[in-house]
Amino acid sequence: MNSISTQPFIIDGKTYSPEAKPIVVICMDGSANEYLDAAMARNRMPHLKKMIVQGYRGMVRGALPSFTNVNNASIVTGLSPAAHGICGNYFFDNAIQQEVMMNAATYLKAETILAAAANARRKVAVVTAKEKLRDILSHRLKGIAFSAEKAAHAALDTHGIEQVEQFVGQQTPPIYSAEASLFVLRAGVALIARGMADVLYLSLTDYMQHTYAPDTEQSLAFYETQDVELGKMLALGAIVAATADHGMNAKIKADGSPNILFIETMLTERFGSGFRVICPITDPYVKHHGALGSYAVVYLNDSTQINEVKNWLELQDGITEVYNKETGCRLLEQPADRTGDLLILSARDVVLGKTPNDHDLSALDGTLRSHGGRYEEMVPMVISHPLNSVYKMKAQRDPRNFDIFDFAINGTR
Repeated sequence: MNSISTQPFIIDGKTYSPEAKPIVVICMDGSANEYLDAAMARNRMPHLKKMIVQGYRGMVRGALPSFTNVNNASIVTGLSPAAHGICGNYFFDNAIQQEVMMNAATYLKAETILAAAANARRKVAVVTAKEKLRDILSHRLKGIAFSAEKAAHAALDTHGIEQVEQFVGQQTPPIYSAEASLFVLRAGVALIARGMADVLYLSLTDYMQHTYAPDTEQSLAFYETQDVELGKMLALGAIVAATADHGMNAKIKADGSPNILFIETMLTERFGSGFRVICPITDPYVKHHGALGSYAVVYLNDSTQINEVKNWLELQDGITEVYNKETGCRLLEQPADRTGDLLILSARDVVLGKTPNDHDLSALDGTLRSHGGRYEEMVPMVISHPLNSVYKMKAQRDPRNFDIFDFAINGTR
C-alpha cells in the first residue's frame, strides 16, 4: 500500500493525529442497536462481533432531530446542529420565505473533518447511498465523492472518480433496496484495496430498516452481507468505526395502522388559521417514511399565541415534549435562525404530520417504521481497535455519535 500521511490536522479547535492505517467511518443509517443484537445473536455478524470483543462497543446519543441529514452533517463536522446549521432534511428558509430541501452545502456553517484530512495529505473518499447527501458531505473536499444512487453518473472532474460501476463490480442499484447500502460498502473495500483512499466516510441508507423489523430474515440477511464487507476492510488493515444516524421504531396502533398526529389540522381545528407546520424528515424518498417522523416545528402568525398553543399541545396524547424556540434551541441544540416558534417531539409509536392531504401513505413500502424523536436518539458505536486510557474515560462521559472520528483517529493510538 502507498505511504499514508500521519500529519496532524486541526478542525474546530480539536487536533486529529491519524495513524498510518486506513480509517473507515461508517454511518449505518437507521441501525438501532436491536438490529446488531438480532444479527449477532444468530451468529450472522462474526466480524462485527470480533470488532466488539477486540475493540469497543457502546451506546451514544445522536443529534436531534434524529434524521439523516442532521446526523450525517454532525458526524463529518464533529458538531451539533446548532453549530453546523443542518437541522433537518427540509426546512422553512426565512431568507426566501419558502419551504426547501436542506441538501446543499451552502447551508453548512462549519468545515468538515473530511476536508481537513484531505488538506493534511490524506486520501479521502466519501461514498453515500443517497445522492441527497453528497453535496454536504463533500463540502470543500479535495478527494473522491459519489453516491450509489447516481454511481453511473460519476465523472473524474466532478466526483474524483469515473466508471464507478466497473470499479465496484456492480451496476447502480435501486435506492429502495438492500443493494444500495451494500454497494457503498463494496466501494469502500475497493477504494482501500487499490490504495485510492485512506480516510473513508461510508453512509448507508435506511430503506431496509424502514421496511423490516430486526428479527426478520430479510433484515438478518442484510446485516450478514454487510458483515462480509466489514471483514474485508479489517483484513486490509483498516481501523473500522461504525455508528448510526438514528434508530428506528414502528409507528403504528394496536391494529397495525399508522399512528399519526396531523399537527396543522389539529391546530387549525382548535385555534383557527395562522399556522405553518414543517416536517423536517421530508425528503425525496417517500417509500421510506411518507414524510412522517417523530419531530416537527410550528410557525405561528400570531406570536402572542405561542404559550397558549404550547400548553395545549403538551396535553395531547402522543406528544411528549413541546418547547418554545429559546428553550428548544438550547436543549435540542438547534440553530435559532432555521427553526420554528414551537418544537415538538412525539411518543415512541407516534409520528407527526401536517394534514392528511400532505402525506401519501400509499407510497409506503410496508408498515410505517420511522424516526426523528427521543426514542431514536440513542444509537450504537463500534470501533474495531482498543481504546486508549483517555478515550476509555471519554466513553463513560456521554459521548455522541458525532464524536466517532475523534474516537477512531485519536482514541485508538
